[in-house]
Amino acid sequence: MKLHFLLFISIVFLPLVHSGHHDYSDALSKSILFFEGQRSGVLPKNQRIKWRADSGLSDGRSVYNTDLTGGYYDAGDNVKFGFPMAFTTTMLAWSVIEFGELMPPNELRNALVAIRWATDYLLKTISQPNRIFVQVGDPYMDHNCWERPEDMDTPRTVYAVDAPSTASEVAAETAAALAASSMAFRSVDPGYAETLLRSSDRIFQFADNFRGAYSDNAQIRDGVCPFYCDFSGYQDELLWGAAWLRRASQDNSYLNYIENNGKTLGADDNINEFGWDNKHAGLNVLVSKEVIEGNMYNLQSYKASADSFMCTLIPDSSSSHIDYTPGGLIYKPGGSNLQHATTISFLLLVYANYLDRTLQTVNCRNLVVSPLSLRTIAKKQVDYILGDNPMGLSYMVGYGNHFPQRIHHRGSSSPSVKDHPGFIACKEGSIYFNSTNPNPNVLVGAIVGGPGEDDVYGDDRADFKKSEPTTYINAPFVGVLAFFAANPNLS
Repeated sequence: MKLHFLLFISIVFLPLVHSGHHDYSDALSKSILFFEGQRSGVLPKNQRIKWRADSGLSDGRSVYNTDLTGGYYDAGDNVKFGFPMAFTTTMLAWSVIEFGELMPPNELRNALVAIRWATDYLLKTISQPNRIFVQVGDPYMDHNCWERPEDMDTPRTVYAVDAPSTASEVAAETAAALAASSMAFRSVDPGYAETLLRSSDRIFQFADNFRGAYSDNAQIRDGVCPFYCDFSGYQDELLWGAAWLRRASQDNSYLNYIENNGKTLGADDNINEFGWDNKHAGLNVLVSKEVIEGNMYNLQSYKASADSFMCTLIPDSSSSHIDYTPGGLIYKPGGSNLQHATTISFLLLVYANYLDRTLQTVNCRNLVVSPLSLRTIAKKQVDYILGDNPMGLSYMVGYGNHFPQRIHHRGSSSPSVKDHPGFIACKEGSIYFNSTNPNPNVLVGAIVGGPGEDDVYGDDRADFKKSEPTTYINAPFVGVLAFFAANPNLS
């Protein structure tokens, strides 16, 4: 007998500190504002995070004599890692595609500005034929210093991959980012959107024609690993990039690609993961739109995998195998756990919308799961992040009355150049890293790595797995918060 899945989670979890009604609109604004604190390059006059200043102004000049200024620092350091930056861009764009019409006009503009800060940089990384720049900054030297980005004097090493050497995962993720962003800009800047789509197609051909992982490339491996090594293989990115090109262009050649290459590129592998390295769950949700709304039954295997993933998130399902903390947070080991909570919440909401438009549900063997049920799980994660958790702590900096004060972030923890205009050298910044004082600069909107499997968070700057924010934690949360700002009360 099948049961209809209703809200049940609260009866099995630890008592929570409830903060009352959440201001999802405020959280949305702050989640977008965070990206201004991560900017590299020349900052605009309308920069809202005032403690930041220009940085990385010579990026690309040393060896390649090219302009690689701009883009984002991925986390609390001063390196521009191309792989997670591209994924961040894809998720920001997907947030706008699915939920942009729910955003207030000013926040939609801010979201598009955040996307363009990344896409302008990504276009620079693929501006030379048969070459992709995958990273700027020596991560070992950078991580050996505690230095404001405005002061950094560590080597700004440029890591490039030239054909026929391989960088399929970075190139294909860049293709996904540019294709998705072309859709986000289509109605407001069609010329720019066309440039993005054309560039996406070109860099995807690089990814597909020269197949292989960038972290297997001896020339750059020592710079990208172990930080953003490709642990899951490049094949998922090829399918992901093709799927985004299909959606953005409606080109049947990309439809054929994801249909014909699904088996050989492992579309059925590791279907329960989604993040900067593994795209499978996101790929399956994205392609499922073709099946649910377009009756493309030749892609049914992708929808079956998406359904299977949703069932793993349902504690009462016989397919359940996602772990939750006692307080109710989705938990996966490895650090920066909130990246899983934000990406999975995003997929739950997107899939719920696809199902809702066609009055469909998910069959989880012993349960029939409705779109409302998927949204309820997502809301539980959002509210936990915003303060409904055993610690009574908002894991978004600057939201609510209680939030992390000592995040692992060089610029936030050091005095700003406005307050301390003198140069602070590599090791001179150690006093700020080791300080027990709160960070002097509040990185509003930053979502930290989050608590451990026991729901405990120590607010320790040195514990980077818990206290470091990243762009790819925030990016999917932009779309999630846009939904709940417009739908604060599920029904």
